[in-house]
Amino acid sequence: MEFTTDIFSQFDKKWALLTAGDKDKFNTMTISWGGLGTLWGKPVATTYVRTSRYTHEFMDNNEYFTISFYPEDYKGTLGVLGSKSGRDIDKMHSSGLTAKEVSGSMTFEEAEVTLVCRKLFCQRFDTKNMNPDIAKQFYEGDAEHDMYIGEVVDIIR
Repeated sequence: MEFTTDIFSQFDKKWALLTAGDKDKFNTMTISWGGLGTLWGKPVATTYVRTSRYTHEFMDNNEYFTISFYPEDYKGTLGVLGSKSGRDIDKMHSSGLTAKEVSGSMTFEEAEVTLVCRKLFCQRFDTKNMNPDIAKQFYEGDAEHDMYIGEVVDIIR
């Protein structure tokens, strides 16, 4: 497996879709926080999901998830998928993306690259352990994030 990228802009500038579930029931959301690296001798991807997000349920209840990256043309679509909840509307039907089953999870045909991840770890951010400025800026009056670390088991191009 090989994935060459500008690691510091991949999530922040390009954004991505985090998807969990199976062909019968899945949800996706736009993410701009994440990381790639090595942990426990494995290639890993790390992502963060607020406990209030619908996708959080899917992350907790499934062993696999995907992180997929898209061409710039899809920035508008990713913006909508990040601002609407799958609890309220059928995001997939209105997104125009084509769902595709992959190795225990879901992604989309339009993705440039999809990282298929097997969940290894989940832990809630504790604001008591954060820099107070960060805690105030990102969590005052808002739900916490859970951090998910997944082993990258496949890269689909």
